[in-house]
Amino acid sequence: MWYWIFKHLIIGPFLKTIYRPWVEGAENIPASGPVILVGNHLSVIDSFFMPLMIDRRVYFLAKSDYFSGRGISGWFVKHFMLAVGQLPIDRSGGKASEASLNTGLAVLDRGDVLGIYPEGTRSPDAKLYRGRTGVARLVLESGAAVVPIVMIDTEKAMPIGAKIPKLRRIGTVVGKPLDFTRFAGMSADRFVLRSVTDEIMVEIQKLSGQQYQDVYASSVRNR
Repeated sequence: MWYWIFKHLIIGPFLKTIYRPWVEGAENIPASGPVILVGNHLSVIDSFFMPLMIDRRVYFLAKSDYFSGRGISGWFVKHFMLAVGQLPIDRSGGKASEASLNTGLAVLDRGDVLGIYPEGTRSPDAKLYRGRTGVARLVLESGAAVVPIVMIDTEKAMPIGAKIPKLRRIGTVVGKPLDFTRFAGMSADRFVLRSVTDEIMVEIQKLSGQQYQDVYASSVRNR
């Protein structure tokens, strides 16, 4: 209920009026059944504008820190994140990574839409970085439809470190579904996982036009 209210009565109309976002290829997203949306990650506002421009509800896996704040502000952030489809996960690695995978699979098992950023973190400089193979495991273990989707100019509207987004038109481009059925039953093969992930990143790069860097974004941000 809160998701519908935020999208259609509160946040959605406000953002569409102020930012005049545009979308291309929304018809490429299946109207029913499990779907994995794989996209670039330029800004924190990606997860707000992407779902705004498509008809189906989108769930994202968000770091658990957003849900553990104290006081009134912590309560507001937690319930706001839940209302817009964010699911808390532990990103510390190891068993936490397996739990994150299971959370994503549970969304897909229900026949819902899961949004994934294969880079694992926001791009530090608007370039596209190497994808992490967790997305490939989700793809192969779920059998869900895989649809590439990219955000345009969100990093210009709200760059890393900014508190309030600038007024700028924001775009969403949706590509045609990708077919990985040839790799069915091979989710334990690390070479297959890398191949699937790299194919996804190639499609994202084609849609976004970003310069590609074959290193992880997190390693660049940590320098």
